[in-house]
Amino acid sequence: QVQLVESGGGLVQAGGSLRLSCAASGNIYRIDDMGWYRQVPGKQRESVAVIRSGGSINYADSVKGRFTIARDNAKNTVYLQMNSLKPEDTAVYYCNADIRGSRFSPMKNYWGQGTQVTVSS
Repeated sequence: QVQLVESGGGLVQAGGSLRLSCAASGNIYRIDDMGWYRQVPGKQRESVAVIRSGGSINYADSVKGRFTIARDNAKNTVYLQMNSLKPEDTAVYYCNADIRGSRFSPMKNYWGQGTQVTVSS
């Protein structure tokens, strides 16, 4: 079984920084896309940043220039460095990854449990 475990959320003042981490564990043969999504109550979950196995990256327009996504393939971990945080960044942040458990297994999509990020004004 595969698990994604996030850490690093919390409360920060506007203009501050936080770093989120997400480690994948379990039966892992290959990880393709890894990404961060966020959701506020009453709204759809939205993509924040995605990094592909080849290294290409996509950011939501709202976080470009402030957030940086990175991955450590040796540790099966993806990070999200969040700088210049704004109150509108307040949300539950979820890690997401496409993982193949063995050479002959299909690729499956996994979600972490979510971590709360609160930015005070």
